Amino acid sequence: MMRIPMMTKQDNIQSTEAEALIAQIKQRAENLYLTRQLLCAESVVVTLNKALGGGLSDDQAVAVAAPFSAAMGDSGCICGALSGAVLACGLFVGGDQPHRNRKRMRHGARQLHDAFRAANGATCCRVLTRNIRDEGQSHFLQCARYTATGAEIAARLILCQRTDIRCTENGFLQTVDGRISVLMTRLRRLVCQKE
Repeated sequence: MMRIPMMTKQDNIQSTEAEALIAQIKQRAENLYLTRQLLCAESVVVTLNKALGGGLSDDQAVAVAAPFSAAMGDSGCICGALSGAVLACGLFVGGDQPHRNRKRMRHGARQLHDAFRAANGATCCRVLTRNIRDEGQSHFLQCARYTATGAEIAARLILCQRTDIRCTENGFLQTVDGRISVLMTRLRRLVCQKE
């Protein structure tokens, strides 16, 4: 379990329920990435939005996060998992009054950046993947870990700053998709598109 001291001051975040929820969010985001349903930023945003009741549809969450996936559109810049974490925190920390909460959101973004860098050594995709960029499976598995880390640190910050938030989609978090179920879902989508 990753400890982020500046994000764990409140009793809410130290509770067993909160830790269990954070673990489920981390695992679900990683699963969505590993089963190739979503990319890094998308996995983080969709998981947090759905689990914590962010109010976006899955399609909206993907649309918002997609440009930030794969190091901001394959630019090699900021890691998509970190970008997704920042986007999700903006959604929740900004809440109903984003103009009033701008400073809190910027501070949260900095906390996420610093926590991600402390956990992984960098925030730039080029640096994070430098030694394994050409090793397909190793690169993929490393990015899955970054996706899990991004979801975890974002969940910690959100639950610390918004003690009113509770899990709204426990069934979604408990789902662990396998390759066959993902293929069946993709097949259904294709059939529905043609109708």
